[in-house]
Amino acid sequence: MTQKTYGAEKIKILEGLEAVRKRPGMYIGTQDESGLHKMVYEVVDNSVDEAMGGYCSHIFIRILPDNIIEVIDNGRGIPVEVHPDKQVSTIEVVLTILHAGGKFENDAYKVSGGLHGVGVSVVNALSEWLEVEVDQGGKKYYQKYYRGVPDKPVCVIGESALTGTTVRFKADGTIFTTTEFQYDLLSSRFREMAFLNKGLTIKVQDERKEDFNVDEFCYTGGIVSFVELLNKSKHPIHPQVLHFERQKETLMAEIALQYSDSYSENIFCFTNAINNNLGGTHLEGFRAALTRTLNDYLKKDTNLQKKHPTGLSGDDVKEGLTVVISIKVPQPQFNSQTKEKLVNAEVKGQMQTIVSEGLVDFFEENPTVVKRILEKCILAAKAREAARKARDLTRRKTVLEGGGLPGKLADCSEKDPTHSELYLVEGDSAGGSAKQGRDRNSQAILPLKGKILNVEKARLDKILSNEEIRTLISAIGTGVGEDEFNIDKLRYHKIIIMTDADIDGSHIRTLLLTFFFRYMKKIIEKGCLYIAQPPLYQIKHSKESIYAYSDREKDDFVGSLGKEAKYVIQRYKGLGEMNPEQLWETTMNPENRVILQVRLDDLVEAEDTFNILMGDDVAPRRKFIEDNATKVMNLDL
Repeated sequence: MTQKTYGAEKIKILEGLEAVRKRPGMYIGTQDESGLHKMVYEVVDNSVDEAMGGYCSHIFIRILPDNIIEVIDNGRGIPVEVHPDKQVSTIEVVLTILHAGGKFENDAYKVSGGLHGVGVSVVNALSEWLEVEVDQGGKKYYQKYYRGVPDKPVCVIGESALTGTTVRFKADGTIFTTTEFQYDLLSSRFREMAFLNKGLTIKVQDERKEDFNVDEFCYTGGIVSFVELLNKSKHPIHPQVLHFERQKETLMAEIALQYSDSYSENIFCFTNAINNNLGGTHLEGFRAALTRTLNDYLKKDTNLQKKHPTGLSGDDVKEGLTVVISIKVPQPQFNSQTKEKLVNAEVKGQMQTIVSEGLVDFFEENPTVVKRILEKCILAAKAREAARKARDLTRRKTVLEGGGLPGKLADCSEKDPTHSELYLVEGDSAGGSAKQGRDRNSQAILPLKGKILNVEKARLDKILSNEEIRTLISAIGTGVGEDEFNIDKLRYHKIIIMTDADIDGSHIRTLLLTFFFRYMKKIIEKGCLYIAQPPLYQIKHSKESIYAYSDREKDDFVGSLGKEAKYVIQRYKGLGEMNPEQLWETTMNPENRVILQVRLDDLVEAEDTFNILMGDDVAPRRKFIEDNATKVMNLDL
């Protein structure tokens, strides 16, 4: 393909832009933080499309003061000549007409983010203002828009020896509930993009404060480097990452996978560099091929087959698997505009063929690797059967005991989960105070005795033998495990972890977070998990009691009293030191309380952190503590 083939005639107009501002949710998914960040992804996706076509090597994303986003690439630049249908510059067509772009003309891009991509025109429509600069043909072209409407026609503002596109925009605060961009969320997304495009350099920079964050990503190893990063704190059972690239008809697929001795599965699926966090037909094809191929090799090994004659299921081959699946397909179809799931029916069969061939080629050359994998899968199968029996036993006990909920749960009277809260409280003493101080209509209390099992070091069968975890699962209502968990059965849409502000409380909180991350991740993704923030101090001055939630708050208040003022400071070392009224007033009353929502902005970072903190290796944990020791705000030994 030559530069000349990407011109105005390649930009096909599908429909107008009138309804975008009236119904933004139809085009951007949501009007909250998720939709806000999708605005950035849409602009960067265009630059990545250029990179996949071989025309772009650098993308630079800047968060400027006042939450202005700037995206710069060194691609070919949006075509500037007059569009044959609209008789205005093609820049204006691309920025003002919905679904006008090179990806709708088959010759312009072989692959792209797909027809559900809402495009830069929607970003334009939902921005207070947007500027575009195009370097092309020795000139720099410019146009500015206000809420999607051009201020003036495209004009030349100078000369340029470069090529590329710069888009700068400020999201419209009348459309979005927030216009505050999260650096970690953007950095995580663009690190993934760098992994998926070998050699592409993506730089992300936050300039909203003087000491700003900056990250630059470039991976010559591509998705192999991605798998190595995901497994860096684990113990792989085969050192070499299994990697292959193949093409079947119009589908190009690249797969990298590695098994470790961990008990969790870690899968990332991408279509044309777009993250499909719900998987889709490419993942279905991969799973089917992996299960069938491993069963074929199990049948060939008589010793292993004696250990497990019934064969392996899809669940058995998941344990300890880390895999990155990246496919490129000319016309991807997704379940929605958020592109969470690929639905192209033909991809499943094509993937099965590609994966089967790739696995067989690798296993034939590495027979010891397939044996280790099979031994791991057989252990997982036996544990899964033990877990099933443990669940059945738990259910029978529940029926015999005559109730569906644990006895120590103080449930609320509200039956609508959207208006119900569950407090997971450390210890019986604090649990008793919470039960007395709560709003019985909407707040349920579950006291937890001691520290629950560290699920990072145990299979599900052992986890289900832990009484506190069984009680927790029963109270939440969703069940646990791939074949049973159902988010629709969640009994409370706010689950609040409430522990003491000391070392033991932090440990209990981390154990609970590990459990939710490993076995009820959808509860976190749904935004239903929170951490309570009880006060650290009570300051009594005159007849007034003030609660401080940090040392800074305490110091600020004391400083405001003056030198002659008399006051008494009480340091709360545990929730049990507060009476029911104080606990309600400071930590449980929705009008006053401070609770932190647990979010998964960076899945890779979260995976690594839980491996380090709760895994077997001491050295990475020591380094983590040393690196983060200076960031600790409140430490009570």
